[in-house]
Amino acid sequence: MDLHFGDSKPTDDERAAVDALLGPPESSWEGADRSDADLRWARGGRAARDRRDLLLPGLHAINDRVGWISDGALDYLCRRLTVPPAEAYGVATFYAMFSVKPRPATVLHVCTDLACAAAGASELCAGIESRLGPGSGVHVERSPCLGLCERAPAALAIRAGDPVRTAVSAPATVRDAVLAASAPDSAPEEPPAAMAVPQAGDPALTLLGRVGVVDPASLDDYRAHGGYTALRRAFDLGPAGVIREVTDSGLVGRGGAAFPTGRKWQATASQPDHPHYLVCNADESEPGTFKDRVLMEGDPYALVEAMTIAAYATGAHRGYLYLRGEYPRAIRRVQYAIDQARARGLLGDDVLGQGYVFDIEIRRGAGAYICGEETALFNSIEGYRGEPRSKPPFPVEKGLFGKPTVENNVETLVNVLPILTMGAPAYAAIGTGRSTGPKLFCVSGSVDRPGIYELPFGATLGEVLELAGVRPGLRAVLLGGAAGGFVRPDELGIPLTFEGTREAGTTLGSGVVMAFDGTVPLPRLLLRIAEFFRDESCGQCVPCRVGTVRQEEALRRIAERTGAAAADDIALLRDVGRAMRDASICGLGQTAWNAVESAIDRLGAYE
Repeated sequence: MDLHFGDSKPTDDERAAVDALLGPPESSWEGADRSDADLRWARGGRAARDRRDLLLPGLHAINDRVGWISDGALDYLCRRLTVPPAEAYGVATFYAMFSVKPRPATVLHVCTDLACAAAGASELCAGIESRLGPGSGVHVERSPCLGLCERAPAALAIRAGDPVRTAVSAPATVRDAVLAASAPDSAPEEPPAAMAVPQAGDPALTLLGRVGVVDPASLDDYRAHGGYTALRRAFDLGPAGVIREVTDSGLVGRGGAAFPTGRKWQATASQPDHPHYLVCNADESEPGTFKDRVLMEGDPYALVEAMTIAAYATGAHRGYLYLRGEYPRAIRRVQYAIDQARARGLLGDDVLGQGYVFDIEIRRGAGAYICGEETALFNSIEGYRGEPRSKPPFPVEKGLFGKPTVENNVETLVNVLPILTMGAPAYAAIGTGRSTGPKLFCVSGSVDRPGIYELPFGATLGEVLELAGVRPGLRAVLLGGAAGGFVRPDELGIPLTFEGTREAGTTLGSGVVMAFDGTVPLPRLLLRIAEFFRDESCGQCVPCRVGTVRQEEALRRIAERTGAAAADDIALLRDVGRAMRDASICGLGQTAWNAVESAIDRLGAYE
């Protein structure tokens, strides 16, 4: 498609939304009224190109104000940033939360992913669509996971305007979801984050100890409960000392890859190229995962402090927090925490009076699972489509803006605080020899007490499910989310460590534990997983782009018939799965077959 600047003009609201972000245009080359001076030379182009990374915030600004992105609004944003319209169109259409076609100002996202599907999302959608007819002024969107699995089924209403309004309904009923969409300001207030932590208040908790105990809005309350003790110790130790402590603790990444955090920090800190950047990946979009959301909503200052320590250790002076667009309360709370920390000298030009410069900027995602992959996330921040990059070079050498970058998720960073307060040996004594420290598990599905559980590495799957109150008739447990694998009810003795799950032929992933009883049709569940990967594939590489489609087609055919024909499709699935695993450029394609394979081989899903 050959797109170019057209004759469409932005509305006053669209222009105001862009100008509120970028400031007023300085010349007609950027969209202002034409002047004689503009006929003699072009102004602002080079400076505008240096702001390409504001493309995603600009798209958000338009979408928030109007509800969709028109040709005129896109043209105006492109002129302001000197971005080719074809490229900006490619970015705008990459994200599920944006629309380049007219739609009502109110969008109701109804989750239809695994936990919500098991909790009756299909019936909920049908009821909502029945109540909200074509003239209701509400667009109903069937959405992938909203990260509210402990309160499934879930719905998120977003009403465009100045300011944009949001309301969450979870567990959602037809009446509550319609109310949230029709009158967001009148919708019931969300329950506190502590409701997602059944262990809240337990003094033995390490990572979740402040959730439900400390006022998440109060910096003073946070400091009264040990806040900023770790940062003070970090300044006493110095950057090399902090990295040594993190390395000696045995901390590995909690996002699923389990890469040693100390090695990553050391590799970034030792790079001669500057500046260095810190990126916190808070784009947890794995179906069944919601731990980072609970940490940000219930203990936001802990993340701000942890990011400051990580940046100090690695020589970074700017940090980006890439946060899911589907987490409006987390965005508000972390932004408030950043503002308060900056006002109190805990961020900015002189952190804690130590002469260290560091600040944090939130960048909002817009509905793309692939942006959980670190290099896709970098592209997204820079204003490009969120497509993964080939490695090497690795992010510690050339990451965000081509500079050395350390990237960790929320849970990984928050673990740094107890490492520094209790010391590396004491931290390493928690868990097992190869998987040290505490781990957060996101438990949902057929349990009485869904939520986030903190246990030391080495606890068994059965122990986690016992805490959550697993219901009778357990059929299967999905470990690691859609990219993980199923295990049988007779395998609950699996130790929940990276090496223990690997030896058992499955994966721990990011800590998803989703239980399903016999009332949940397994073929339909597998088809939903295949639909998820087909929708979320960025399409950059052929094995994933084609393989995810072929996988979904085969599973749909299998669901409709059995016997020899089904056997042929299972054989096809294995071929396609191997091709995706061996040849895909990133983890999405490499893991898209995992859950289906485990269901066929471990559960006998189609026997």
